[in-house]
Amino acid sequence: MDPNRFVVSDAMWERLEGLLPGKTTDRGVTAADTRLFLEAVFWRVRTGLPWRDLPSGFGNWNSVFRRFRRWARDGVFDRLFEAVSGDPDMEYALVDGTIVPVHQKATGAKGGPQNQAIGRSKGGLTTKIMALVDALGNLVRFVLMPGQRNDIMGVRPLIEGLTFDALLADKAFDADWLRAELAEREAQAVIPPRKHRKTQIDYDAQMYKWRHLVENYFAKIKEFRGIATRYDKTDDSFKANLNLAATLIACR
Repeated sequence: MDPNRFVVSDAMWERLEGLLPGKTTDRGVTAADTRLFLEAVFWRVRTGLPWRDLPSGFGNWNSVFRRFRRWARDGVFDRLFEAVSGDPDMEYALVDGTIVPVHQKATGAKGGPQNQAIGRSKGGLTTKIMALVDALGNLVRFVLMPGQRNDIMGVRPLIEGLTFDALLADKAFDADWLRAELAEREAQAVIPPRKHRKTQIDYDAQMYKWRHLVENYFAKIKEFRGIATRYDKTDDSFKANLNLAATLIACR
């Protein structure tokens, strides 16, 4: 374990410490080595290695894993990302999906793969990450779906409750219900029409060029090996790792 490879700087720790369970101001037992634990879970999402291969300097791997699972179920990592993500620039929003392969050892969770956002597509077992980024290409929110699901099925929870001037998306999102909802919101639909439409719909081709920002974010998130391939059996654990990776990106 090389401390020079640690990622939690003093400035980052100052931002995150007050958001973590086990503070001296919390009721119950004060958590020990919380900063080291945070380094451990960041290490794991960066490397994608099994929990059993966690370097001994981080402590007992099973203790770290069980603590990670508790925090994942409690939404701690969701709150970390929300705290560091700042105020999004919602002049326009961009939405898209990307597929990641699921390792064969990541199946077997209670309820079956279909209940853990795992499906089967051309590449085998896969999970689809649907993401919405702001006008600066910063992540706002994401949802998980089985890999074979159509992108349009994930857009509603991404835009729910958000206000933006325009939504940029590829032709997979050319749906009458979405265009109607955007018109009701007085938001511009920058979405190319599908070829099968009898009447083609105009869109702002110049603005559409900015759609690469969401693709750029997917490239950043897949630099983390624990995201580029899914090794987690449960969707809440994989979601926790996505929030950890997004937190690191936001703090850079």
